[in-house]
Amino acid sequence: MRQRYSFHVDRAGHSITVNVRSGRITETELLVDGRECAFHRVHSHGSYPLTLSGQLPGEPPQPLVVTLDRTGRAEHPLACVLAVAGAEQPVPERTAR
Repeated sequence: MRQRYSFHVDRAGHSITVNVRSGRITETELLVDGRECAFHRVHSHGSYPLTLSGQLPGEPPQPLVVTLDRTGRAEHPLACVLAVAGAEQPVPERTAR
């Protein structure tokens, strides 16, 4: 059965979203301001922790890293953390629409 997870945060005037579609094939995408800047695909339920890199637009562009990891909890099996400029912050999971 395919499962979907979405994490989102606004940072420095930019939108950062991580979408995960898991199943026999797991696809993870990192979007900054709605544009895909990193993508990972694996033939399994995913291997964690998973790290994706991108950058916030600007002069100069600011590098960012998001890390997904398993939580061990059934209700929220994945957690996402954003690292920008040496500071880490959890990225909340979006509620189902």
